[in-house]
Amino acid sequence: MSSPSLPDRLWTLEETATFLSIPVSTLYKLNHKRTVPAFFRVGRRCRYDPRDVAAWLRRHTFLPDMA
Repeated sequence: MSSPSLPDRLWTLEETATFLSIPVSTLYKLNHKRTVPAFFRVGRRCRYDPRDVAAWLRRHTFLPDMA
């Protein structure tokens, strides 16, 4: 059984916030609440797999009711 491949590059907190179009401070708060995409701790820094961020975003996409 092979392990899943790692991305070429992990995103920083700032890059992730930019991608999500939210302030860095909001991403810090979401990190604290553990309601953000999965992240890696590298020392004291948070790093995000772009694939996890995209999957998280898809899970949090709401479509309007077609009533």
